[in-house]
Amino acid sequence: MKEILEEIVAHKRQELEAFKQFLPPRQLYSSVEADMAKRDAEGVPSMREALLASDTGIIAEFKRKSPSKGWINKDAKADVVPLQYQENGAAALSILTDTNYFGGYDEYIMYARESGVTLPILYKNFVIDEYQLLQAVHSGASAVLLIAACLEKDRCQQLIQAAHQLKLEVLLEMHNDRDFEYAELEPDMYGINNRNLGTFVTQVENSFSLAERLPEGVCKVSESGLSNAATIQDLRKVGFRGFLMGEHFMKTDNIGLALKTLIDTIKTT
Repeated sequence: MKEILEEIVAHKRQELEAFKQFLPPRQLYSSVEADMAKRDAEGVPSMREALLASDTGIIAEFKRKSPSKGWINKDAKADVVPLQYQENGAAALSILTDTNYFGGYDEYIMYARESGVTLPILYKNFVIDEYQLLQAVHSGASAVLLIAACLEKDRCQQLIQAAHQLKLEVLLEMHNDRDFEYAELEPDMYGINNRNLGTFVTQVENSFSLAERLPEGVCKVSESGLSNAATIQDLRKVGFRGFLMGEHFMKTDNIGLALKTLIDTIKTT
């Protein structure tokens, strides 16, 4: 891992210790038991199935801030924007829940659900501990992001298994040759991050060059640096079915319209 990612993960470990002191895992699990009963009764929307069934596959992200750009949209509301995404054609949503680096909170997923969002929601954070999986369930997420660069392979496998026990799907994010050792862990979705998490430099070519390294027949997701319909169409031709986009929408004055315009262009290209 590069320095910035090491810094983020180190901070995440400290943050988790504070969370566990405030709300011990056993207490959180007691709350999650009620959430699990509700998920069993009502079902959990599948992000994987939503992407495979969609003719655009846009995973619209609620992202107020980033380490590389600072504040993107500080005033964006989690009870407004995600519903706008849903109303304007997103296949699924991603909501940043890391506070220190991305200005997010678990509550943002709750606010989105309370506003009427029924689409699958990805809990996007630097997940390194089962405690965060419980947080994801409690917030109302459908899926969780696991980043290969943050985890040893055995640990990643443990977290995938734990997530599945909690009825959470897993989007496994990879970026380079080293990460492809993790592909055999069989997550629900295979992500290629076009952004180097060490330098935060983005190269969309990364998805094209690595696409053939992924197993046949899996749900492939391209993440970061996407901004136009032509690129998304080209990525679909090499097997991608999900396209995670946040900043492109969040920096505009009309977030819902920006999404609708992109989707309309994809459909007519």
